[in-house]
Amino acid sequence: MGSTIPYGRQTISAADIAAVVDVLQSDFLTQGPVVPAFEDAVAACCGARHAVAVNSATSALHIACKALGVGPGDRVWTSPLTFVASANAALYCGADVDFVDVDPRSYNMCPERLAEKLEDAAASATLPKVIIPVHLAGQSCDMAAIHAAASRYGVRIIEDASHAIGGSYRDQPVGNCRFSDIAVFSFHPVKIITTGEGGMALTNDDTLAELMRLDRSHGITRDPELLTEADAAPWYYEQQRLGFNYRLTDVAAALGLSQLSALHGFIARRRQIASAYDAALSTLPVTTPWQHPDAQSSWHLYVVRIDPRRTSRTHREVFAALRAAGIGVNLHYIPVYLQPYYRALGFAPGLCPAAEAYYGEAISLPMFAGLTDAQQAEVIAGLAGALAE
Repeated sequence: MGSTIPYGRQTISAADIAAVVDVLQSDFLTQGPVVPAFEDAVAACCGARHAVAVNSATSALHIACKALGVGPGDRVWTSPLTFVASANAALYCGADVDFVDVDPRSYNMCPERLAEKLEDAAASATLPKVIIPVHLAGQSCDMAAIHAAASRYGVRIIEDASHAIGGSYRDQPVGNCRFSDIAVFSFHPVKIITTGEGGMALTNDDTLAELMRLDRSHGITRDPELLTEADAAPWYYEQQRLGFNYRLTDVAAALGLSQLSALHGFIARRRQIASAYDAALSTLPVTTPWQHPDAQSSWHLYVVRIDPRRTSRTHREVFAALRAAGIGVNLHYIPVYLQPYYRALGFAPGLCPAAEAYYGEAISLPMFAGLTDAQQAEVIAGLAGALAE
């Protein structure tokens, strides 16, 4: 057996390294000119008015919730199939969290389940202030349907697009906030592009953008137009909110700006890999990813589901066999409410049947732009072997 093929991996070029070195040799390592340049480039790429760079997508979700006024006594709903940060961000604000089951084909928040849950919540005066649909694996949720359901009740929307930069919905880039108040990206190393660690919140709302800029840096501003003090001295600054130290560095932004120039190439390669998986796995006892006709995935993940009707191999057996063969498969995700912390809050199995069914069958296969054809062939052969009777 050779070395392990990871499920995801960053691709770092000589140009990326040179961009970082340039910043290391400059006068600015933290908040310099490269952060706003990166923000402007991402906003332009996605067609959004504002972009606010921060040190992680978790931080972006937190300041997004804060900007929308989420606090104690409020409710936030999200998908159970996500990293825990999507729900945790609401808890950081003192709000309560609940979950909306997923569509059994796309694994994204189901608009029908959302509409039903909103109707019930309206009747019991327990509507959420915010919902956070999650674009699992890089495929956009059906945002028009989600927006239609939420706007009926005045519910605000944060898109957790951590997986989805470079994807599109209805022929428009994910992140343009056409159907949401705020959209959030992640630049963790296994994502489409990376800053090492980092995230970004996009919005078309000037007020929300300003609140998020304040909250990423202790709630402090030096902007003369925002100061409450008239004729302020040149050294003067004001803390106007209780913010956080969520700033992205110029070093990280330089890497992100360089990576952004390769985004379209990364996406093209990921789509090529997905198409090859689709073709090669069509005869195996697995369900390959279904794609919504309105969405073009960025293919952060390629998730298959073991079909128990067509194989006697269990989910765990297949996963273990692939790992033993040096194929670094993973599982995205355990439904959030099944985590011990959330069970202690009162959640129990049975809340989201479609999400739990997915969890019992899903395996993320290696998917990254640097995956070679030979490595992909090894993954395909390994999966076929693991499923063999």
